[in-house]
Amino acid sequence: MFVRGPLAMPGQRIGILGGSFDPPHQGHVHITRWALRRLALDRVWWLVSPGNPLKAAGPAELDRRIAACHALIRHPRVEVTDIERHLGSPYTAHTLAALRQCYPGVRLIWLMGADNLVNFHRWERWTEIMEHTPVGVMARPGEQLRAGFSPAARRFARARLLQRDAAALGHRPAPSWVLLTGPMSPASSTAIRRRGDWP
Repeated sequence: MFVRGPLAMPGQRIGILGGSFDPPHQGHVHITRWALRRLALDRVWWLVSPGNPLKAAGPAELDRRIAACHALIRHPRVEVTDIERHLGSPYTAHTLAALRQCYPGVRLIWLMGADNLVNFHRWERWTEIMEHTPVGVMARPGEQLRAGFSPAARRFARARLLQRDAAALGHRPAPSWVLLTGPMSPASSTAIRRRGDWP
């Protein structure tokens, strides 16, 4: 399989921050910069998804969200991509499997907020994601405790790294994950939409 996407070289550690970005906000920027630093990543890709199977209502038009991402994040080591649109699946497990095939030798690290870890066990083939891709979980306001006791955290408790070892995540075989705590951004796509700031 070949899909035109961002450039990555074998051996590089690429963080994949997937989501609807409906809309993108400073919280996305915050966890991106945090992941680059604490997880010792070479680059982060914002993987803007066509939709979210767990949400009944569809997001805003994809090209609009892509344009908003480009306008928000301006960092030499961050790339916004719509590669998931071309892979033809709404499921992260399928996307990551395809990316591993497209980028042999590249170390892919899935990034998510702690709020996503709480419900991670509801994702399609979620154990496959954990078993094949290291995962960096970034703190979100009010979600650390629930994330730490989530079904996914309990299932893969032995694969959890200490925060002090977070920089090694990109070198560890999966399953391997870490939950980072620290300064957080309160920004939320849901709150922005409710305020009417993303009509």
